[in-house]
Amino acid sequence: MSEPVIKCENVYKIFGANAQKMLQDSNGNVDAKTFQENGCIVGVNNASFEVSKGEMLVVMGLSGSGKSTLLRCISRLTDATGGKIFIEGQDLLQLNNKDLIDLRRNKMGMVFQSFALLPHKTVVENIAFPLQIKGIKTDDSINKAMDMVKLVGLDGRENYFPRELSGGQQQRVGIARSLAVEPDIWFLDEPFSALDPLIRKEMQDEFLRLQDKLQKTIMFITHDFDEALKLADRIAIMKDGIIEQLDTPANIVLNPATEYVRKFTEEVPREKVLLIKDVMDISIDNLGDLKVSKDEIIENVAEKILTQEKSVAVVDGNNKIIGSINPTKIINTVFGGRKNNN
Repeated sequence: MSEPVIKCENVYKIFGANAQKMLQDSNGNVDAKTFQENGCIVGVNNASFEVSKGEMLVVMGLSGSGKSTLLRCISRLTDATGGKIFIEGQDLLQLNNKDLIDLRRNKMGMVFQSFALLPHKTVVENIAFPLQIKGIKTDDSINKAMDMVKLVGLDGRENYFPRELSGGQQQRVGIARSLAVEPDIWFLDEPFSALDPLIRKEMQDEFLRLQDKLQKTIMFITHDFDEALKLADRIAIMKDGIIEQLDTPANIVLNPATEYVRKFTEEVPREKVLLIKDVMDISIDNLGDLKVSKDEIIENVAEKILTQEKSVAVVDGNNKIIGSINPTKIINTVFGGRKNNN
């Protein structure tokens, strides 16, 4: 097993004048209410997790849950109060300023909710800007920026100024700019939340296309559960600085770990999230002629399965039968989910 790209061990971020002392006195057992009574605000409370190479971890929670604070600790835009953070095995909290700047410039890309484009520079100049800061020659940086323009689908708009672009187009420039430095690790803090729903969906699809092509290691922050379900390999749900559950979208929907997580998942249309393999049985007896792939989203094949009298064969990528699914299982999954949870 390869070393994780990002590793957090018992990370705390507490705001307040005597935060460090209170954390030490608490022996890691931080009660947010007690800390608040003593003039401290708990932003992140004992976060431990790993992110593997090429994985997209979506951190979600409501406003004030600590998700953006956690991201800022991992990019060291803010310093954690306690714990350890490793980036590709390097202890982030031990790096001096020069090494930290090098790491950010060469390994990390960041995209924030505000596009933060330079208004007096064109699209291509905005994208080339971080390359020029790194000391790359103007011609080379412009050529690289033009490649990024094509990658995010802004061909023909490279000489526009930000004011001449729509919100979705401006966000594409922000994404292209962060990708221009070819980061291994990509941090995105609610990048689509300022966009209207239709453009937001387009940007999510575009983002998945880019990730399929580039295979970055990503931490993506959102408060939108549907967005998390659509994008994530795994989801971390935060509340009051604590990671309540970190798991695959299917496991979070099927097996919520806490009451808080259950409330998040109870309105989720399960058939849009779960794959056949998430609910199939391992028995392969009494099968009909129909076969479905284990990786199909239930919604896409439910109608076909429901017309069958016998169980349906579930096959892997080599068309080998690995299990079965009965029409009643589809009915229970789609219509019985909420009842089972309550």
